[in-house]
This record gives sequence, structure tokens and C-alpha cells, in this order.
Amino acid sequence: MNSPLTIALLLLTTAATAQTFEDHYTRSLSDVMADVQKRFDIRLKYDMDTTGLKVPYADFRIRPYSVEETLTNILSPFDFKPVYQQKNVWKVKRYEYPRRQPADGEKLIPYLASLYSNRAQWETRRDSLRREVAERLGIKALTRLDVVQTNEWGPVRKHDGYVVQNFRLSTVNGHTVCGSVYSPKPLSWKKVKGNATRKNGKYPLIVCPNGHFSGGRYNADLQKRYATLARMGAVCVSYDLWGWGESEDEVGAEAHHTSEAHVMQAYNGLRILDLMMTLKDIDPQRVGVNGGSGGGTQAVLLSVLDDRFTALCPVVSMSSWFDGGCPCESGMPIQLAGGGTCNAELAALFAPKPMMIVSDGGDWTSTTPTLEYPYLQRIYGFYGAKEQVSNIHLPDERHDFGPNKRQAVYDFFIHVFGLDASQLDENKATIEDENTLRYHPQS
Repeated sequence: MNSPLTIALLLLTTAATAQTFEDHYTRSLSDVMADVQKRFDIRLKYDMDTTGLKVPYADFRIRPYSVEETLTNILSPFDFKPVYQQKNVWKVKRYEYPRRQPADGEKLIPYLASLYSNRAQWETRRDSLRREVAERLGIKALTRLDVVQTNEWGPVRKHDGYVVQNFRLSTVNGHTVCGSVYSPKPLSWKKVKGNATRKNGKYPLIVCPNGHFSGGRYNADLQKRYATLARMGAVCVSYDLWGWGESEDEVGAEAHHTSEAHVMQAYNGLRILDLMMTLKDIDPQRVGVNGGSGGGTQAVLLSVLDDRFTALCPVVSMSSWFDGGCPCESGMPIQLAGGGTCNAELAALFAPKPMMIVSDGGDWTSTTPTLEYPYLQRIYGFYGAKEQVSNIHLPDERHDFGPNKRQAVYDFFIHVFGLDASQLDENKATIEDENTLRYHPQS
């Protein structure tokens, strides 16, 4: 018979090679994940280094009936999460506060819908969200400042059926925002006092916040869109992201990756709207906002902050399970408004005015036709205006602002603003280089 000392020595020797209660059944994360891959016949990809990480109660976290629950249990102590990629492939990612999964949207949308069953209940929620979004964004402090804003204009450049003119607009705290105005003809720059009793101007206005496409507002695909809309009879305003283009010269590129970018981009969009709405050429009854990706997120936010917009068109952006992966979209906690909201509900605040959502099968808008769009239709139904909201879904396309997405935008504004479809020809758009699109004083 073994002595107590012998038994103790045996236990200590075993503990050196196996997990026990005393060491919390701890194992190396790398070893555990290797076992999980074999057990479930899957492949794991990582966006971080897991060297040296240990998992307590490792094998007790495994659920033999569910790879997803197993991965979630194992990764939760590290604030990592499993993301399904494709058959038998999962990616291990750090927790992302603005990004969820389609299943989360499938739970959030019904929850939000349960908060209101008629127009009166919805409008109570709508008004509360508008106030709280503005408060959480922190933009009220800026809009209350008594700032003398000045604007400077570069020379007019004439192209086939449209003109382009660059501008620099002073905003707040010594900052400026630069951009370009695309219009059918040179604008008169004659101002009016107030908008309440003014006669309709000649041209509709489309404010175009930019997303994170390569080159920002200088991107060739985006230039085609501005130019083509201008040829058809609209005035389009393109302007820099905070910390991009000429703004980068002023505040540096890192400024874009801050919560300040969220506030300043919205503020710049509103100040540009203020400027353009003073012009006699602009029709105050036809004021649109249209952007793609992060620009679509900004478009929805601008429509929440300012009631002067009469048409909204977010492209490859609006989702119930993704708030935008850049601080310029989610740097301030606006999604916590109303006890928890999402971009789909914020877009719904636009009802019953015309709105079109462009979505595709390759990003977070893949669920739009079956999840977000029916939800928006319900809200528009409170006003008897379901026909005022539409969705163009491109299931075989990915995240970009390609020809089919631009065509959807053209069709929408032809319909709601009465643009001249006979002038729709992207081949007539002149692609200008970055230096040409930057502000230069008139000589």
C-alpha cells in the first residue's frame, strides 16, 4: 500500500502534466484551439497574437454539440469573439463595439418594433431619439457658438454639361472645411434672407458626405456620380472627411481616428447645408443627402440632425447590426440613445419623406431586403407612405460604389427631384486630379 507521502508525490507528478482543480484546469489557448479545430473539423484564422494566453477551466468550456458556443466560451475571458466566415472557417477577432452579427439584428429589430405600434407612439420615440442623438454627439455646443463663418471660392471649371468650383468654408475654432460644388451652370451666389417664404430656386441640392473609399472625395467613381447628377440638373457638394484631403493638412491624418471626427464631420455637413441654402439658385423643397459606406452613415446622421433634408439615400451602409467601424461613425455614443438604437431606426426617423437604401450581398447590408427594409416599410406605413421608401439590393455585389449602385442613385433622384434622365451619361464626366480639386484662390 502506498504511503500518504507517495500518493502526494504521485498527485504532484500528475498535476505537472494534467489539469486539476488546484490550477483551475488551465491550458494554453493555442493548445485548446488546436484541439477544437480537430474536434469540430474547422479552420481558425486570427487577427491577433495569442502567444502566452491561458484558458482557465479550458475543457469544461467545450460544448460537443456546438462549435459556436464552444468558441464563445473559450474566447470570452479575453474579450475575443468568433466570427463565422464560410463553411468550416471561423475567424477569431477582438470585440468590436460597433459590429455585431446578423442574428443580433434579427433580435434588435423586433425589439425596437415592439416599442411602438402606431404613429403617435413612434413619433414620441422619434422626437426623443433626435434630441438624445444630438446631445450624445455633442454637436449642440458647436451649433450654439456665435461664429462668423466666411467662405472663399475658387475659379469655375467648365466641363461637358456641368461646372465645378472649389470652396473653403470657415467653421469653428479656426477650422475650415474644403470641397467642390458640381452644378449644371455657374451659380449666381446671390443670397436670400431666410427660407420660409422664398420662392423655389432652379436647382435641387444634394449634399454628398464621403466614405472611406480610396482617395476620399477625389475618388474617380465618386467624381462620376457628382458630375452626372450635375449634368442632369442637380447641385452636388462634395467635401473632405475630417483628417482627409485638405483637412489632413490642417489637423493631421490621426485626427480622423478620433471621436472628434464624428462631431466635426456632422458639423461640417450642417454648415455646408447652411451655406448652400442661402443661395437663390437652390430649391429648398428639393434637398437631398447621399453617401456610400461611411458617407451613408453620415447621410443618415445628417438627416437626423436637420429637418431641411427632403430626400435620403444611404448606399452600402445602413444596418441594424453594424454602426460603422471608424470613430468618425461611432466615436460618440449615439447608438445608446433611447436605451439602445441602430442606424436602421435612425434612418426611420426620416419617414415619411422619400428614402432609398442601396444594399448588396457582400457586407453588413446583406440582410436589408429581409430585415431592415420591412422594418422601414412598417414605419412608413404609419403614415400611409410605404411607397416612399425603397430598396435596391444587389446580392451578387460587394462593398463599393460601383456602376449599379450609382445607377440606383441616379434613378432615385430622377424620380424624386425630376432630374433630366436624357443627360445621364457617365462618359461625359471629367475625372480631375487631386490638386485640381483642392481649393485655390481666384487670381
